[in-house]
Amino acid sequence: MYRLLIVDDETVIADGLFEVFSKFDIEFDLCKAYSGFEALELMKRNRVDIVLTDIRMPGMDGIQLMEQIHRDWPHSKIIFLTGYNDFDYVYKAIQSPGVSYILKTEGYRKVKDGVRAAVEQLDNELFMKDVVKQSIERLNTLEALLQGEYLRHVMKGTREIDNLQVDFEKLNIPLDPTKSVMVVLGVLNIPANKDSYVNRQEAALAVKLLADTFLQDKVKHISVLDRYNDVLWLIQSGEDAPHRTDTTVRYLEGIFELIEHACTDSLEITLAFTMANNLFQWSSLSVGYDKLRQLQTVRVGDGTHMVHTVHINEEVEIVSASGSMIQRSAIENAEMLAIHLESGRQEEFIQIFEGIVETIGDGNEADPSYAMECYYMIAVVLLSHINRLHLSDRVNIKGLMSFDDHLSWPEGYAYLQETAELLFAHRQTGEKNRAAQAVDHIRMHIEEHLNEDLSLVRLSELIYFNPSYLSRLFKQESGVNLSEYIEERRIKKAKELLKIHELKIAEVGARVGYDAPHSFTRFFKKITGLTPQEYRFGRAD
Repeated sequence: MYRLLIVDDETVIADGLFEVFSKFDIEFDLCKAYSGFEALELMKRNRVDIVLTDIRMPGMDGIQLMEQIHRDWPHSKIIFLTGYNDFDYVYKAIQSPGVSYILKTEGYRKVKDGVRAAVEQLDNELFMKDVVKQSIERLNTLEALLQGEYLRHVMKGTREIDNLQVDFEKLNIPLDPTKSVMVVLGVLNIPANKDSYVNRQEAALAVKLLADTFLQDKVKHISVLDRYNDVLWLIQSGEDAPHRTDTTVRYLEGIFELIEHACTDSLEITLAFTMANNLFQWSSLSVGYDKLRQLQTVRVGDGTHMVHTVHINEEVEIVSASGSMIQRSAIENAEMLAIHLESGRQEEFIQIFEGIVETIGDGNEADPSYAMECYYMIAVVLLSHINRLHLSDRVNIKGLMSFDDHLSWPEGYAYLQETAELLFAHRQTGEKNRAAQAVDHIRMHIEEHLNEDLSLVRLSELIYFNPSYLSRLFKQESGVNLSEYIEERRIKKAKELLKIHELKIAEVGARVGYDAPHSFTRFFKKITGLTPQEYRFGRAD
């Protein structure tokens, strides 16, 4: 929504234009000022898109105001209202881009057309080629960040695979979502005294860029940094046939050995590569990544300069060197649970929660240590949220960190789910209550300040919202537009005051926000069909 500022030292003209554009076919955030200085004060607090201003005003004229507008809000469009005698005065000003003029004698229709043309200019500038050109580099960087973020979610199993085709096209991911993918993990070996977050990320990005020069034009691939700032490559050879896969594996073993040498020589970074020699469907990529990560932890030796090829059975658990079962960790899901809880996305939270519970099995089949890990992982996410929002007096946390208080695994997890649902319900109630409180505050202010500026811009400052959000929030909570509510309260108050015959019509108008008597009369008649005098005498009769 664009913001239109009306500036004129003649209150009759300013009020009249304000009323005209409050009923315009284009919705604006409207504000008005009765001098150039008042307009400047308003522009210090708010963005202004279109300024409709008189050119000759005392103190600060329209030309001086234009200079300030160009400095503070250079995108703004300025429309001067001028008389025939002012043309020479305004001629120089209208040579500037985004400035036009309208003769005062041309009437409201011409003024409306001028404002409509200014809106079209603003709309068109949003799509100017110059802006697009200036944004190309930023878009490329943003695309790489979005690709990485998206694929990290795919690897966590938190993205629906049904929409991969659409998502890949939007994000320009150079892989085929209908074909299987090979996975290679490169873990950086950085000395403990240099292993800071920044150093690791810089090293990982350097490895990623260097490796891409070896792989480009050879295979379709994309590389991303995982949550540990190690590098993961997703690769497609173009064919899923077994013999073709074997050939690609041999090729990749050699290429990653070269990449490892290049990283050691050029970047002074050593790596350990682990590569799966089988293909993964996108639906099982999260499992493949987890298992590849686990195999890194049971490698032989320190892994320096290693290119290790392994076979991963997607259906069978991995067996470590000691023979114990390594199950997929649920810890990575804690981040997503916390994000969904914080964002109020209940459906997504429950989906991940139920997925974790499914990996545990029933009470007889559950691995006690793994079930305990999952329980307390979820409990910590919930407790952290409760503490951060100071909800311990509203949510029973007695059994949250004591699993022994529950009779069985199912009962314990049912308790966690009930607690989570209670937190989501509390969030929704809190949002509604805060919205109602904000709207009540606005209503009270309107009731107590009917004689003051009640523009959307001014009211939004009271609760630190942007004007368009306040307008939408008020309509949602009240069922009426804010402007209609203000008119209703002013008319009600005016009718009450008109009963007091000692008050002049002008005084009544001033008490409900209309300093100019003719503006009050026009407003009152538009709403009631009667002038204030007719209404007063009618009541007297």
